Amino acid sequence: MRTIISKIAGILPVFFSFFIFQMQCLAQTNNRAITTYQFRHVPDDKIEEFLKRETTYWSKVAQKAVDNKLLTFWALLEKVGGDNINNAPNYLFINTYTDIDKAGDVWSNPEATTGMKMADIETNSLGATTGQFFLHDENWAQAKNAAPDKDFNYVVMVCHDTNYPDSLIHLEKTYWSPFIQTAMDNGQTSQRAWGNAVVLTPTGPNIKFTTVSYDLYKTLGDALMQDWKPNTVFPTDGLNKIGSIETSRRDISVYHVVKVVAAPAPN
Repeated sequence: MRTIISKIAGILPVFFSFFIFQMQCLAQTNNRAITTYQFRHVPDDKIEEFLKRETTYWSKVAQKAVDNKLLTFWALLEKVGGDNINNAPNYLFINTYTDIDKAGDVWSNPEATTGMKMADIETNSLGATTGQFFLHDENWAQAKNAAPDKDFNYVVMVCHDTNYPDSLIHLEKTYWSPFIQTAMDNGQTSQRAWGNAVVLTPTGPNIKFTTVSYDLYKTLGDALMQDWKPNTVFPTDGLNKIGSIETSRRDISVYHVVKVVAAPAPN
């Protein structure tokens, strides 16, 4: 298992302290906002250059788009572990657009923003895009004492498959959201935040998830082995209802946060 730090030590500063995961703000401020998940596979011998270009140059492009209110969120995450590692996607880009029809405007003129030639900053040649999904962010809960710049370092992505995605999102909002909010606030769990989203496209028999929930943690150990206090009372009825409309086992992956650019949270 490789870590972000081992890949970029001596080349790039550590960016984790800038991470502000604000999915709840994005969903609340723009009901038409669309989020894209783009999965990339980057070979080992290309990773250092890939990370350098993305964090040095493309984050600037994302920041300009945020300043121009075309983009509200850009993040680069690295997958931790997995199977078929030599071929499977090992990076995930998350972008939230205020107007998906203007997405092309965000990336159309990077030379002007970065002062670099496209040939020196492009990353498509350093890997392969293996999938792209369009989602709508729905719900969010965050520990009352969470410090996003310190606590949001690892993301556990939980992919749910159901024939009733809107119902599953509603059930999570009804049962899981208030439960995890209370548990985080009371120190019953090491989890620091939670959110969910519904997949808009693509969908179909070959796509094995229709909603996503994401759990945020400070450390890899917390992400891998979530610690619950013995007196925690789980919403069993709600969990049973959620489970009853899921059609298969959940697909769960852990990601390490590399870099984030986000719009300020609304007052």
